[in-house]
Amino acid sequence: MKRLLYITDHPEYQNAYRQIQDAEKERAFCLHDTGHFLAVSRIAYILVLEERLGVKKDVIYAAGFLHDIGRGKQYAEGIPHEEAGIRVASDILSESPYTTEERNTILLLLGSHRRPDSDKLSCLFSRADKLSRDCRNCKAREECYWPEEMKNNIYRY
Repeated sequence: MKRLLYITDHPEYQNAYRQIQDAEKERAFCLHDTGHFLAVSRIAYILVLEERLGVKKDVIYAAGFLHDIGRGKQYAEGIPHEEAGIRVASDILSESPYTTEERNTILLLLGSHRRPDSDKLSCLFSRADKLSRDCRNCKAREECYWPEEMKNNIYRY
């Protein structure tokens, strides 16, 4: 997973990650931290294997670790985090060891994780993001703005 370390060790990633953590210090629910990024990555990769989509593990993990990286800009500037995340990720990936096709896949997943495109991989990745949340046991469940039908209350799979 050396290629993933290229991303997470990148100064721009580190800066964006710190911005999110600072903005979410008082947040009671749905934190966007390494735990969430790992959960999304792991679930997405399991789904990729089940569907036999043939996407490399570290490409899925790259998307998992980058999919919410624009949250800091969303909090500070009101830019939708998927748009801000694509900008940050594009800079990080521009000289990365990922191929052009892999970069395009990662950026597609970042841009579509909230509104999945019609392709199977985007839908799967969006589903992994939702499945990563333990809404049933969330301490801030009553304050959550997610509609009940979106919450992961029954451990969907």
